[in-house]
Amino acid sequence: MLTKEKRAALAMCAILCAERSKKKKRLRVWTRKWLSKRGQYGLSILQRELEVDDMRGFWDLLRMSVEDFNYLLERVSPAIIKKDTHLRKAISPRERLSGTLRFLATGETFNSLSFQYRIGSTTLSTIVMETCTALTCALHEEYLKTPSTESEWKAIARDFANKWQFPHCLGAIDGKHIFIQPPPKTGSMYFNYKSRFSIILMAVVDANYKFVYASAGTQGRVSDAGVFAHSDLKEAMDTGTLNFPPADTLPGTDAMMPHMLIGDDAYPLRPDLMKPYPFRNLNTDQRIYNYRLSRARRVVENAFGILANRFRVFRTTICLDPDKVVTIIFACLCLHSYLRDHRSDAYVPPGYVDSEDANNQLVEGAWRMEGELQSVSMGLARNPSVEAKKQRDVLCEYFVSPAGSVSWQEDMV
Repeated sequence: MLTKEKRAALAMCAILCAERSKKKKRLRVWTRKWLSKRGQYGLSILQRELEVDDMRGFWDLLRMSVEDFNYLLERVSPAIIKKDTHLRKAISPRERLSGTLRFLATGETFNSLSFQYRIGSTTLSTIVMETCTALTCALHEEYLKTPSTESEWKAIARDFANKWQFPHCLGAIDGKHIFIQPPPKTGSMYFNYKSRFSIILMAVVDANYKFVYASAGTQGRVSDAGVFAHSDLKEAMDTGTLNFPPADTLPGTDAMMPHMLIGDDAYPLRPDLMKPYPFRNLNTDQRIYNYRLSRARRVVENAFGILANRFRVFRTTICLDPDKVVTIIFACLCLHSYLRDHRSDAYVPPGYVDSEDANNQLVEGAWRMEGELQSVSMGLARNPSVEAKKQRDVLCEYFVSPAGSVSWQEDMV
């Protein structure tokens, strides 16, 4: 039988337990109050104001026009829309796309964007990855598709011949470092020659600064030649599955010449990949060849420059796993080629890319004042074949012949 004192002690314990339980229940919050006011004060509200009152401000916000944003929203909405629940309203596709584009345009941290959009940082990081995947799926086939027919490759070659006076060119190739936070327990695997951690983006660009091939994810310690040697691009070139057009005569001559990519000195010299002569003991003809190749190869430098300065996430150290960084890269490449294809002045305003004045002197584009991605180390390329050397010599002779020369080239060497 319980005494009076024991009954009083048990009653007190019951009261204390009940009070503790009430405190725990009071501490549990479904969402913070400031997050629940997203529909009243979030950055998406400002975005709607800019759409009506300030088109330039909208461009500064998302790096594209209202029309481009609405088109992308229509394309990705089915993949990113979520259902409302009886507990809370889902984040709309519009907010999801806007937050993703703002992240890509600025490279701000998820914590920073969380306060702007009034969306939790963890939720926002998930949204960005889901939306980047949706953008790539929606745009890849149309705007980042590697040509697979002779007619598609010949269209690129015609553009290079008309715009850059370089015949039989199917694209310019280069590689750049994308800085990352190294994954745990990877040591120096991603450590590059500039003492930064990175992965490598290798890409081929057409005459209009659009990406037609890309490979991303190789560890930063690998050289340009090493990335190319282990790429599916080299494998496809070796096996002929890219369907490059067959060799044809150079314009105005009887000289046969294969179609080719062009690259800098880091890449191997091959019949289907031309590079400059080594920069030592060059004669005048060889310097002219190097000038003509460098002039055509500017397209890939400018494409990377536009990409890095319009999507400034690439100007930061991206603190995500390499696989997620690759997802971001391909979304940005698709967006870049889409905006280039639509000739968006908001994306590439006049004077932003390199041009030439009336005397054919280089006028550097505005992007060069803003910064560029770090180039990949050169590495050691194997000795080229006799056939590749002969082909380069034939091109060299063509560029100084009446059929292939341009009037200003001797003033440039």
